[in-house]
Amino acid sequence: MKIALIAHDAKKKLMQNFCIAYRGILTKNDLFATGTTGRLVEEATNLSVHKYLAGHLGGAQQLGAAIENNEMDLVIFLRDPLTAGAHEPTAAELMRLCDMHNIPAASNLASAELLIKALDRGDLEWREMYK
Repeated sequence: MKIALIAHDAKKKLMQNFCIAYRGILTKNDLFATGTTGRLVEEATNLSVHKYLAGHLGGAQQLGAAIENNEMDLVIFLRDPLTAGAHEPTAAELMRLCDMHNIPAASNLASAELLIKALDRGDLEWREMYK
């Protein structure tokens, strides 16, 4: 499965900790991330992450294009609800694209953990048929 990892600045450490905790599951999948998040995850976990540009430099749009082309199977976007601003239209657009293409998406730690455990159980295998 192809998993997109995105995190607002205030949530990058949380994303690193999430990836450390679920490294065993994540290592079985293909990981994609915006530039800074991808680099931080690689440094913390030694997982291989395909890195797009930094989010504010177009990486969020690159991931959006992959989502729009149904190339992602799961999106984990740890959003900072207290720092809405310049990135918020991009965040809303990414979530809208996930809704349009039936791509499971998590926007906080609780939903990310539910989806990653579902992935491990095989509950997301329907994505292979959906493509």
